[in-house]
Amino acid sequence: MMAEDALFGIHGTALALRSQRLTMLASNIANAATPNYKARDIDFKTAMGLAQQGSDTASAIRYRLPVQTSLDGNTVELPTEQTAFAENAVQYRTTLAFLDSRIASITRALKGE
Repeated sequence: MMAEDALFGIHGTALALRSQRLTMLASNIANAATPNYKARDIDFKTAMGLAQQGSDTASAIRYRLPVQTSLDGNTVELPTEQTAFAENAVQYRTTLAFLDSRIASITRALKGE
């Protein structure tokens, strides 16, 4: 087990994956009007499983299947992307708060407080 895994468990990996997902969802939103743009997302549960096994998480990236097909071939559905972005942002902040608390505890322990 790596030292960071002993200190932070899966939360460090979760934070990195949530950050990657935020970037991907932001890209989807930014390309909502780009013809033939295909919306992508990360299957978080699959990515975490792969990361825990030490595997490449790229295979957890999926193309989103639209509910309503666009005439220009774009698969971004803005409400879906915005909801996913907001949910992931809350999860990111929660994971970050947990890690911040853990770091503060370790710092206090090192100082002997």
